[in-house]
Amino acid sequence: MPSQGSTSKLEKNSRRSVLLATTISSFLVAFMVSAANVALPLIGVEFKLDPIMLGWIQSSYFLASVVFLVPIGRIADIKGRKNIFIFGLFLYTITSLLASFSSSNHFLLSVRVFQGVGGAMIVATAVAILIEAFPEREWGKVLGINTAAVYIGVSSGPSLSGFLIQYFGWRSIFLINAPLGVLTLGLSLLKLKDDWIQIKDSKFDLLGTVVYGLGLTMIIYGVSSAFSASSNSWNVSFEAIFIPLVILVFGTFTMIGFIVWETKSHSPILDLKLFKLNKVFSYTNFATLINYSANSATSLLLSLYLLLVKGLEPEMVGLTLLPQPAIQAALSPVAGWLSDRIQARVLASLGMAITGVGLALFMFLEPSTNITFIMLNLILIGIGFAFFSSPNTNLLMSSVSDRDHGVASSMLATMRQLGMITSTIIATSVISYYVKGVEISEAPTHLLVSGVSRSFAISAVLCFIGGILSWRAVNR
Repeated sequence: MPSQGSTSKLEKNSRRSVLLATTISSFLVAFMVSAANVALPLIGVEFKLDPIMLGWIQSSYFLASVVFLVPIGRIADIKGRKNIFIFGLFLYTITSLLASFSSSNHFLLSVRVFQGVGGAMIVATAVAILIEAFPEREWGKVLGINTAAVYIGVSSGPSLSGFLIQYFGWRSIFLINAPLGVLTLGLSLLKLKDDWIQIKDSKFDLLGTVVYGLGLTMIIYGVSSAFSASSNSWNVSFEAIFIPLVILVFGTFTMIGFIVWETKSHSPILDLKLFKLNKVFSYTNFATLINYSANSATSLLLSLYLLLVKGLEPEMVGLTLLPQPAIQAALSPVAGWLSDRIQARVLASLGMAITGVGLALFMFLEPSTNITFIMLNLILIGIGFAFFSSPNTNLLMSSVSDRDHGVASSMLATMRQLGMITSTIIATSVISYYVKGVEISEAPTHLLVSGVSRSFAISAVLCFIGGILSWRAVNR
């Protein structure tokens, strides 16, 4: 647990500045992720992409982010979080500007990789910086505010990006992110103080980092490619399945090697004893992974449905998707405040159950489904997600000591990003199974709707499993 000494160095006004800087940066990253979801269908139309390649526009960002999150969190713990945070903002801003000039899907994919690295630097340090600035009795409150900023970014992403895309094209969502990044960078340079928590007696495990990155990349690529090959065509060649499976096997053995190495390292990038000895740490992380695997592709699936089945304009798509993140933004501070007073695992489990019900209702989508039903159901999902996220984060961060806050924050973010990748892979693979490699803009309506509804069925099952894990997140 953190000592009061770690927070006594920060006066009240300084803590408010830390909250402001980390909150705006969290908004910035969330805004870009949600805005890109709305733009994906139109990017796919312009570059003539099938659903799998379209999914990689998002997955390339998440993959880069997830590979770098844990190593960056460890570097930040050792060297200090301020500089990592600020450089991440700089990289994120530059890549947003470059993405707006994309002339091909390959260039956009490359830029999104570096944007993911910048996002990892922000996400890996923001919550840890915030936690160290405030006393433990206020964690639920400030984490709720930070989470609300994320959902304000998510909620403004679809509505604002819908307007921008309709009148200025999909590139405008990246272009507008650049000045927002400059403003946030300036605020951080002015307001963030020097680091007050650093681990001076530890070294960075470079070999472990390389092995971790390679193993994780091979596993994610192997799984995605195997799904792509099996879902894109009725007749799948042996080579199309065999090569991804080989990559997956090599990645698995590489990760096993990483685990063995980390157990023997004097300065591991990830202390695996946290998983072995800390039950709360284990269950909250796995619950996060499953929650985001279930829920993250909701906006992508509904964007495809609303644009290509309902024929709505991008601006109306954004407004239709607004209720979920809006209600999450409104309720997250309340959920965070409650988690300081009620068992956080109870709130998180309840939230997962509510989210699962909402996802299950989307199994019954039809071409004639009323827009009002979609918006009301998104409110239900938003309520569930709000009561999961802040309490779950509070539960996790309360379970580790000062020196592990960076790694804990990074691992939580890693699970979120892995969940987002998994969710995208599931959604695009299921849809591809039904449309069989046809360009997304030419997919038959009834097949597209079937793919969307089946994806939601899988998501609902995952969500109920995650609720069980949240309930078990308690030390006995």
